[in-house]
This record gives sequence, C-alpha cells and structure tokens, in this order.
Amino acid sequence: MEFRENQAIYIQIAEYVCEQILLKKWELGEKILSIRELAVLMQVTPNTVQRAYDFLQQKQIISNKRGIGYFTDADALERILAFRKEQFIANELPVFFRNMYLLDVDFKEVNSLYQQFINDNFKK
Repeated sequence: MEFRENQAIYIQIAEYVCEQILLKKWELGEKILSIRELAVLMQVTPNTVQRAYDFLQQKQIISNKRGIGYFTDADALERILAFRKEQFIANELPVFFRNMYLLDVDFKEVNSLYQQFINDNFKK
C-alpha cells in the first residue's frame, strides 16, 4: 500500500479497515485479519497495525475476543461513516476545494464527473 506523507500510517491503516467494511469485503460481526496478517499485507510492523486496531477499538468499530481474534462490531457502520466523513472533511475536502478554486472548476462539472465515476466503479 502506498501511504500518504501528511497522515499517520496507523490512521491510514484504520481507514483501510473501514473501507473494507464499507465495501462489504469484511462483513459486520465477522472476524478480520490478525495483526500479523494485516502487517504483512500492508508491509508495516505489527506494532503499527496494533496501534490502528487499538484506535478502531476506541472508536467501537472493532473488538478483540481474547484468544480468538479481532471482529468487526455488528453495529459499527454508523461509527465508520462518522469517522470517515470526519477524516474526509478535515483532510481531503480543503485540498479539493482549493484546487477547484485555483483551476476554476465548477460544481456542475464535478457533479457530472462524480456521477460517471459512480457508474463506472460501483454500479454493476
């Protein structure tokens, strides 16, 4: 995974976990990858993944069943959406708006491109 320089890696891993849940690749209430498995997949140390999992537990998005592993919380969807929306508004939207202003891009053009993106990537 390519990590962004302007954000802590453990937060980016937490966002990845949330994205897997939002995309329904990891179901609510189901077991998720172990710390070691995700560390190998993300090419980071297990300590970094542990920090991400601790963060997600604090947000009540995942939980640890001692001796069994980590599971997504059955009712975590609203918390995931709130967390991801908060991250998006704080980190990505200001950059997007700045570029729109500098490049003189209007919302009609963005909306058209957004609709095309949704059709191309999420509607089957």
